[in-house]
Amino acid sequence: MNARATAADPGLSSPALYEQVAERLRSRIYAHELAPGAWIDEQALALAYGISRTPMREALKVLAAEGLVQLKPRRGCYVTELSEQDLDEIFPVMALLEGRSAFEAAEKASAADLADLSAIHERLEKHAAAGDTDLFFEANQAFHSAVRQLAGNRWLSQLIDDTRKMLKLTRRDSLRLEGRLKQSLAEHRAILKAIQKHDGNDAGRLMQSHLLSGRAALTKLKSGG
Repeated sequence: MNARATAADPGLSSPALYEQVAERLRSRIYAHELAPGAWIDEQALALAYGISRTPMREALKVLAAEGLVQLKPRRGCYVTELSEQDLDEIFPVMALLEGRSAFEAAEKASAADLADLSAIHERLEKHAAAGDTDLFFEANQAFHSAVRQLAGNRWLSQLIDDTRKMLKLTRRDSLRLEGRLKQSLAEHRAILKAIQKHDGNDAGRLMQSHLLSGRAALTKLKSGG
């Protein structure tokens, strides 16, 4: 057997450099270290990361394809800033997708699945009691992810993941609205209860309502409450 044909290609053992850069930038965008609407200084970032402009540009192309940044001719690259119209259009779509996910999860969840979901919900309870919006947000993401896994629908999961990438640009902000943390927790309790009862219709309805109330919270936050 040809040793050259069977030897591992070191270039395939880890993500390409531009993918690593894209992941780092993606994390900074979600953390608002690179704020919505901000200009991205390619040269400064490349210098800070100790890389050439080429992998930086390739990374930005990846993020542009995901909708997280916008490449503007002769003006450079900017972090995407969602308009109110964008949010009005995205949230109902997300509500429908996640509602269907909750419906399927309720229909399929085993006792072990429900125990795992309950454990994640306990983290929501804990962080809400402490008033820790950052950790609550992380547990919230884990809860929704777990519901998608219980649904076991890879096509639905892919659509949700693609849409959620956009909503993560702003969704954390809704928790800053006074009373929203408590409201969100109550919504999660109701969703969990419906899934535990294997009531797919109720779980789907409650999940849709949960997503739309998040949009309403953002509207109130923008208008000053």
